[in-house]
Amino acid sequence: MSLAAGHALIAIPGPSPVPDRVLRAAHRAAPDIYGEELADLNMRVMDQLKRLAGTTAHLAPYIGNGHTAWEAVAANLVSPGDQILVLTSGFFGRAWAEQVASHGAYVEKLDFGNDPVDPDRLTRRLADDNEQQIRAVLLCHTDTATGSMADIYAIRQAMGDHPALLVVDAIASLGCAPMMMDDWGVDVLISASQKGLMCPPGTSFVWFSDRAATHPSGLRKSPFWDWHIRASAGRESLWQFWGGTAPVQHLFALNEALTMLLDEEGLPAVWARHAALARAVWAAVEAWGAGNPDIRLTIDDPASRAASVTAVRMPHADALRSWVTEQCGVTLGIGLGAQDPANALRIAHMGHTNAGMILGALASMQAGLIALEIPHGSGALHAAASVIAEPA
Repeated sequence: MSLAAGHALIAIPGPSPVPDRVLRAAHRAAPDIYGEELADLNMRVMDQLKRLAGTTAHLAPYIGNGHTAWEAVAANLVSPGDQILVLTSGFFGRAWAEQVASHGAYVEKLDFGNDPVDPDRLTRRLADDNEQQIRAVLLCHTDTATGSMADIYAIRQAMGDHPALLVVDAIASLGCAPMMMDDWGVDVLISASQKGLMCPPGTSFVWFSDRAATHPSGLRKSPFWDWHIRASAGRESLWQFWGGTAPVQHLFALNEALTMLLDEEGLPAVWARHAALARAVWAAVEAWGAGNPDIRLTIDDPASRAASVTAVRMPHADALRSWVTEQCGVTLGIGLGAQDPANALRIAHMGHTNAGMILGALASMQAGLIALEIPHGSGALHAAASVIAEPA
């Protein structure tokens, strides 16, 4: 017998759960793609996306996933031989470095293992760049493989007067944790629709500052990738935003999701909700780990843990993941990028997620630990519930 019948509970770090009303908003026929309705909708979504990122910068949208945004950044900024510094704190930072290198750049990785970026180490590295050859510093705000979150403001301060652009991947953090692109001095920001933005995968976004706009363009940039064409498009040239036909249903979905985030719940409440759900997960894992030192959070410092996803080292994690899926209808994230993937997993708490969903996922994990006889400490569910019970 299985108890998995009913609505599946998805706790993977993207695609995240999509609200029913967002799905309903997308579930309609396309209007006239040359008409006023779609032009108005597109401009409203662009304005909302800038609010979400805390910026008045230029915005270039693309049809595609987060890797598409990586490609857009490389096409617009990178030429063969350029020196690029990538700060890596897990799987995705390293993957981004490889992608930039494929454009012919000389890529140096300042690797922090699975730990968060140390701003002081960045300061020392840039101080050694006497001829200021490093054109850009790239990093992930949140690396979903490790569940780490970088202090972007501190990193910008650590760069001092060095002229390199600061390029930030916020795919797994935007809409889940604070992002103040302008106030923090970010030159280029990227994100995508399938995580904190609560929409299906398929659209990605690149915000870029005036300083980035005047940076020498990548030699391999084609008109399709040119962010200037997209960012300067107007309501009368909708196709230029998207390099062709607009992703109409995605626009309806994005408009609904951004209304929920910005105008109904409000960003401070959105950030607080994600922070509370994250703390509940941490409390449960720490309680389990009190009875088994092999169960532990990947990131030790709470200030450096992501608000959107938690990575956990746990014996028999693969077996636990399979059990909770088959018996409880709960899907957890694989141990992507972990040193021992079979003994690692990830619990997502991003996007359209509430306390009941997180407590349900944790209770299912507790049942799995018992069923599989994996040693663990007691009191995990009480610890998580106590966090949820804290005054807002």
